[in-house]
Amino acid sequence: MQEYLEFFKAHPMLSVAWVVLFVALIVTMVKSALSGIKNITHQDLVVKVNRENAKVVDVRSKEEFKKGHIVDALNVPLADIKNNQLAALEKFKSSPIILVCNTGMTSGQAAQLLAKQGFENLANLKGGMGEWQSANLPVQKSKR
Repeated sequence: MQEYLEFFKAHPMLSVAWVVLFVALIVTMVKSALSGIKNITHQDLVVKVNRENAKVVDVRSKEEFKKGHIVDALNVPLADIKNNQLAALEKFKSSPIILVCNTGMTSGQAAQLLAKQGFENLANLKGGMGEWQSANLPVQKSKR
């Protein structure tokens, strides 16, 4: 214990940085647990689509969506969600919706926004399209 105290005295900036990172990690974990939005794997996504008729919503830009997306996914960019342009999603308000982006971070933000707007059954694809493609799962490309 004495060594730790000596280290903290010798390196105060480094010690403060570690404490801040630790607190940020704890806050993020607690916020995620209390948000009510589940992070699901690509296997869970396939099961939800097949068994529960879940709708996959890709929140990436139209250009990224055209380059490759999950089969039958609906493209509603994050900007549209922020601006409440949700006409394409209104009919799915009580259906299971799985949000997808490149890494799973932007879609988590989109899920929070949709939850505030009354959408009930939301999930976020953990790892996003990166993990989907690394698992060699099917990707569809748009021509328009």
